[in-house]
Amino acid sequence: MTDTNKSPRLRTVDKVKPPYPVNQFPADFGQKLGKEIVYLLATKSTSSLEGPEWEQIFASCIGAEWKPSNVGLDDVVLNVCAWGAKTVKSPHPHKAKKIRLISGRNSLAYSFDQKNLDADPQNMGDDVLKIWNARVEAVRAKFSHLRTVVLIKSGDLTELAVFETETVLYPPENYVWKRNKNDNLEAYEQDSNIHRFTWQPHGSQFTIVESVPKECLLIKVKPPQKLDKDAVLQALNFDKTWITITNRK
Repeated sequence: MTDTNKSPRLRTVDKVKPPYPVNQFPADFGQKLGKEIVYLLATKSTSSLEGPEWEQIFASCIGAEWKPSNVGLDDVVLNVCAWGAKTVKSPHPHKAKKIRLISGRNSLAYSFDQKNLDADPQNMGDDVLKIWNARVEAVRAKFSHLRTVVLIKSGDLTELAVFETETVLYPPENYVWKRNKNDNLEAYEQDSNIHRFTWQPHGSQFTIVESVPKECLLIKVKPPQKLDKDAVLQALNFDKTWITITNRK
């Protein structure tokens, strides 16, 4: 007799293993990332590290391919796994407990032809999540595993925290949407009343509130001296003939 509660064994993409478990980065990942940051600080005029550059650095550190996409959920690809990469600034990255991830523009006007920004907040919020879910489903159709890798950075990039989270669907029925004092919509979990999302009607910006996991990787970097521009040019044996100047006719 068959056990009706027993799940069948299926040959699905879910059985395909990712390159490594979530937040169990390769052994040399932290060292590689620190090296990239030291190089960045030595060569750039400002201590800045934003989306596309972080995507490239992360891809290099795990041996993946950087493939920037319009959706922003699968900019880094390694075999059956894809990542979206985000940066967040914090005065104390190693102590951060919660962070806000700007996760795209979910336009109700474009996706649902909804132009009334004073409509019922619950209905609007449900539609905001439907847009997110549609994006995630489209990318998950191509990859067995989908993650977001987050870099929490100090202003001078000497203190960093890195963690991953699974990029998942959010069932609209699990959240209650309310307007805040700024007329933005905020979503709270039904069971815990924890704030999870914010959506700005003007601009359609969608923000996810994430808790920083205990497995977060903490990195400190000793700031190097800036490379002297003239010394670098001299080391390259720079010659004026490398530059051609003409006037438009």
